[in-house]
Amino acid sequence: MTSAESLILGIETSCDETSVSVLAHGSDIRSNVVASQADLHRRFGGVVPELASRQHLERLLPVLDEALERAGAVLEDLTAVAVTQGPGLVGALTVGVAAAKALALSRDLALVGVNHLEGHLYGAWLAAPDLALPAVALIVSGAHTDVVVMRDHGHYEVLGRTRDDAAGEAFDKVARAMGLGYPGGPELDRLAHGGDPRAVPLPLPMADESFEFSFSGIKTAALRVLATASRSAQFDADFAASLQRVVVEVLVAKTMRAAVQTGVSTVLVVGGVAANSRLRAEMDRACRQAGVRLVVPPLPLCTDNAAMIAAAGYQRLRRGLRADLHLGASSDLALV
Repeated sequence: MTSAESLILGIETSCDETSVSVLAHGSDIRSNVVASQADLHRRFGGVVPELASRQHLERLLPVLDEALERAGAVLEDLTAVAVTQGPGLVGALTVGVAAAKALALSRDLALVGVNHLEGHLYGAWLAAPDLALPAVALIVSGAHTDVVVMRDHGHYEVLGRTRDDAAGEAFDKVARAMGLGYPGGPELDRLAHGGDPRAVPLPLPMADESFEFSFSGIKTAALRVLATASRSAQFDADFAASLQRVVVEVLVAKTMRAAVQTGVSTVLVVGGVAANSRLRAEMDRACRQAGVRLVVPPLPLCTDNAAMIAAAGYQRLRRGLRADLHLGASSDLALV
């Protein structure tokens, strides 16, 4: 491989996945290795930050070696290294940032710091390299629920975000209370396939005309129903389906309202909750009815991964944005 291929190494360590990717030409994934820590954190019902950081320290170099091997590349083939600098768990982020700076210094590589949310946005380009702007994006995960207008590369306008819990956090907390384990969101989604989404009455969370979200109330309401219910396999399936219905209804309605108001012809749905089957189906239905193009990454690119970080880094490099060796981790790094 030659430097003319613009091989970028991506590093993602913002939470509990250690991931390294090699990307060519901004969208050609040569490798994308993800080492999950789910088994480690499952016994605690959620991510333990200190344990996550230690796991990143142990796994990053083996994952790097595997990513290079799968890509058929060596360090000398790389032209740049892009790394998640925030937001996320500061200890976990620091591991990735330190590794990226060491690689940049030792191999004279361009260094790019990437916002994790921007990385999720560029996961859409990996699925659809011909994606045209402007677009409205729903960034929805365990920590974030934002509606963003992407006017151009690097130009974002946040129309609304959650005032408290994110949609994914609500799913995870309720799933934990149901005894579904960790991570709870995917388990809740699987359980919901056998349920009636209108069987259990639940309120719509912040179903107003704004672009803001709030999911703490629906989480509390769901937990109260759960605490007084006569549990059965069918009830659990109905309950999961009903919870997903009310959350997804609001996510879809506000995203589509943003698309209409801004006049865009493309909607993106990205982040870990973009893997939710009901959200994907209902957003697809709404976009078809509105004559709007929907782009949702394939499931492996919805959850945290380094390919999306490398893709975002590629676009930042094209705009001449490079970091120096003072690059640091930021747990609350803002998108705009």
